[in-house]
Amino acid sequence: MTIDRRFILVQLRDLFFFLLASLVQTYITCPVCRDYPQAYLLLWAFSFLVWVMLWKGNELLARYLSKKISWIEFPVRRAIVGTICAVGYTLISVVGLMWIFEQWLNVDFGRGYTYTIYGSVAITIIISLFMHGRAFLLHWKAALVEKEKIQNESIVAKYESLKNQVNPHFLFNNLNALTNIVYEDQEKAVKFIKQLSDVYRYVLDTRDQEVVPLKDELVFLRSYTSLQQIRFGDKLSIQISLQDEETYVAPLALQMLIENAIKHNIISEEDPLAIKVYQEDGYIVVKNNLQRKTVMGEPSSGVGLENIARRYELLTDKKMIAQEEAGAFVVKVPVLTKSPRWTS
Repeated sequence: MTIDRRFILVQLRDLFFFLLASLVQTYITCPVCRDYPQAYLLLWAFSFLVWVMLWKGNELLARYLSKKISWIEFPVRRAIVGTICAVGYTLISVVGLMWIFEQWLNVDFGRGYTYTIYGSVAITIIISLFMHGRAFLLHWKAALVEKEKIQNESIVAKYESLKNQVNPHFLFNNLNALTNIVYEDQEKAVKFIKQLSDVYRYVLDTRDQEVVPLKDELVFLRSYTSLQQIRFGDKLSIQISLQDEETYVAPLALQMLIENAIKHNIISEEDPLAIKVYQEDGYIVVKNNLQRKTVMGEPSSGVGLENIARRYELLTDKKMIAQEEAGAFVVKVPVLTKSPRWTS
């Protein structure tokens, strides 16, 4: 249905309502007029025009004032000005219409003159309450929709910015690791490169997704941990105890947590690093024994935990938890059981 057609249908509906309301009003207010067809017709015509002027006039007036005075910024001022203008418009239009009927059609309103004005003002107040209340609700709803749209666009932009940091971060750290392996064991380096190409394919496949199924992330995570096993051998133990459930995670979040543990802790024959990944109380937990490096062996890109925390803030109301406990460092990320809150 086009806008023009809908507008016409609305006007026809209102016209039918005015006809019906004026007929009922004329029938009730002047029983004597029923015996005088001409007087009855003039009274009905007057009532019909009053309904049209009061309803449509106040409707146009409300729209005009809403453009000049914002309901959202100045609601009290808008209500006061709207009421004053509506009453003033009613008095002028009704008195003017009565004067036309008296001068041109020789209608004598007599004692009904005052009652007509009072009644018109009362009707105007009722109409104004409806019109202004409707205008306020429409503007309030439009403001909420616009605010929600802006917030969603801002959240999407922020999330895209965060995701764009992850891919270079992932590639940078693995190429840095590969540099060390090349000098130690060329055969191991070849195996590492092949495994890295398979892993990075997943990184590219998920670059446009805000969340991924946990089962897909687990396949990638096991491939990634095999890279680290090539690199560290028995000095690193990674135990993943997650079920392939219908849940979701932020892409590469678990990988980044494991990488964070590897980067910031000593890994040696004397001090092997043990990392456990499991689910507990609505969170996926990544836990490692704490044995901090005093000197960082490789540069940091500054993404890490802060990036993951900010990404999850945009995906769920539950916060990521990072804390030390009993000689271990524990990070808990919320399990996502449905699409992010800012997607439809």
